[in-house]
Amino acid sequence: MTDQQRERTMDKSAKVVEIAKVCHEANRALCETQGDHSQQDWKDAPDWQIESAVDGVKFHRHNPDAPASASHENWLKLKEAEGWVFGPVKDPEKKEHPCCVPFDELPPEQQAKDHLFKAIVGALEPYIERREDDAKAG
Repeated sequence: MTDQQRERTMDKSAKVVEIAKVCHEANRALCETQGDHSQQDWKDAPDWQIESAVDGVKFHRHNPDAPASASHENWLKLKEAEGWVFGPVKDPEKKEHPCCVPFDELPPEQQAKDHLFKAIVGALEPYIERREDDAKAG
């Protein structure tokens, strides 16, 4: 499925999807600096991962003052609702993930992901809103 098809079928606003893509790619880059090369780029990411990023963006748009820990708790709540549990290694088939623990139990390098995600949403949303306003005015 192409990025365009995925965006249409998910019926999400372009703004949310664009921000989610940046968050996903930044997270992937951060993981690589930590030796984790398991993350696929956005165009190859499974739908559940795209939906998770979109959900995270929506969470921060509706809760701009929420701390990074709330970002993780929102992610964890979604994962648990989908049947994911703690596991020592991320395994999508078994729905196991080593980050299925409370935020304060995450190692600092994992907590950094939530800080990064929150910062990207906060930084990009105003830019994308201005771009949309310019397009409407033009």
